[in-house]
Amino acid sequence: MRHGKKFNHLGRQTAHRKAMLANMACSLIEHKRINTTVAKAKALKQFVEPLVTKSKEDTTHNRRIVFSKLRQKEAVTELFREVATKVGDRPGGYTRIIKLGNRLGDNADMAMIELVDYNEIYNAGKKAKKTTRRSRRGGSKPAVAVPVETNASNEEE
Repeated sequence: MRHGKKFNHLGRQTAHRKAMLANMACSLIEHKRINTTVAKAKALKQFVEPLVTKSKEDTTHNRRIVFSKLRQKEAVTELFREVATKVGDRPGGYTRIIKLGNRLGDNADMAMIELVDYNEIYNAGKKAKKTTRRSRRGGSKPAVAVPVETNASNEEE
C-alpha cells in the first residue's frame, strides 16, 4: 500500500532517479535554466530549493551535505559562490517553472525551469520597488485647463 506517499517516482528506480535529479540540478546551476518535462521540473524544484537554502551559509558542513546530493565539485563551487550571493536576501522560491506546451514527438508536457534571479526579462522592472500605496478613489487625476476670462476693460486699453 502507498498510503501517504506523495513522492513522484518518475517511473525510475531509486538510484536512477537520484542520479537523474543530481545531473539535472548540476545543469540548472551551470546554465541557470533548462527545458524538461513538467513532472521532472516539479521534482527538480523540490530537490534544488533546499540545496540553495543550504548554500546561503557557507560552512564546510553545508558544502559536504550539498556535495553528497549533487556529486559534482564544480557545481557545488558555483552554487556557493555565484548563486548564493545572488539569492542571499530572498527567503525562498529560488526557481520558476514556465510551461512551454507539448513536445512534438510524444506530446509530453514541457516546461522550462530557471533560477529566478538570473532572468533579466522578468526582473527588469522590479529593481526600483515603490513603497507607496495608491488609493482607489483616484486622487491623482490630471488637471483640466480652465479658460481664463479677460476683462472687457483690459482689452480696450
